Amino acid sequence: MISAYYIAEIKAKLLASWAVNSVAIVKERAMLESGYFRARLTLKNGDFLEVVEFFTVLDNRCITESYRYQWMDETQQTLRKRWDNVEHFPNLPNFPHHVHIGEESNVEPSCLINILELIDLIEKDLHN
Repeated sequence: MISAYYIAEIKAKLLASWAVNSVAIVKERAMLESGYFRARLTLKNGDFLEVVEFFTVLDNRCITESYRYQWMDETQQTLRKRWDNVEHFPNLPNFPHHVHIGEESNVEPSCLINILELIDLIEKDLHN
């Protein structure tokens, strides 16, 4: 089943990433035509990252439909970044994809990303 392979790929990426210290899977669900993955991560620098992604299977590929990736400091009180595609900023380019940077009110356009791509971004940010 394609969705189960994709979830296995996500878990392997999280476990192999030098930027991820620990992973707590909250929920995962692999169905024939869709899937869901939610986990809470502790990053190497102590920061907290929660990833939530719902995807569908189309032409033997998993397509991200909805997502929320929230990166906070280690106290979980200060937002670093949150990527999501909730449809509440229709005037932004690439609507509905956007990122909150530093605080809820600081919103910039973003693009569709999945958890695999997100981990690459986190690794790049932490490396700099």
